Amino acid sequence: MLYFVGAGLISGAVVHHPLDPARYTVVGVIGVFVFLLATLVNEFLLASDRPALPRALMVIGASLLLSFGIGMLSGGLQHFDDFPARGAVLVPLGIAVSFVAFVLKDADASWRRIFGPMGLAVLLIAAGAYFGLNVIADGMAAETSGGGHSHGGGAEDPADRGIGSESPASPGGATAPKEPAAPSRGGAAEADDGHAH
Repeated sequence: MLYFVGAGLISGAVVHHPLDPARYTVVGVIGVFVFLLATLVNEFLLASDRPALPRALMVIGASLLLSFGIGMLSGGLQHFDDFPARGAVLVPLGIAVSFVAFVLKDADASWRRIFGPMGLAVLLIAAGAYFGLNVIADGMAAETSGGGHSHGGGAEDPADRGIGSESPASPGGATAPKEPAAPSRGGAAEADDGHAH
């Protein structure tokens, strides 16, 4: 269970970091500690034979790398609608990082596997995901042109909704005021992006 809690905290921190770097750095560090605690319990306390120190350090390092890979992959997927351009980078990077970390963590697998046919397949999948998600992200940006889910950004400018603004001058030189947007059930105007704000 600690693995999932740690990975969840890391995925949230990786995706939301640009919004509040100080806060999400703390969340990420907590996630790393939880994930490493899970690794220590699973690999050393509950294991029947404990690895030697060099192998133990490799497992801890690979587990840390795996936590970030899983965090990038899951966070990029969960918040692709909110941050499409960022998600288009995080998902393929998470695939590649997770694969490398998983191979390094496995005592029976050789690191040469990273550069073998399996590594090539993962690289092709990650590249395909990168290009495919970028196409989708570009399409989403063209469709919404600024709409979407907010994570605590600034207040919406009334001029963006057409409230209190005037239309451009008509050929005769007079300006006509725009009709205010109809209030929603809560009394506030809604944006035309499909989300109630």
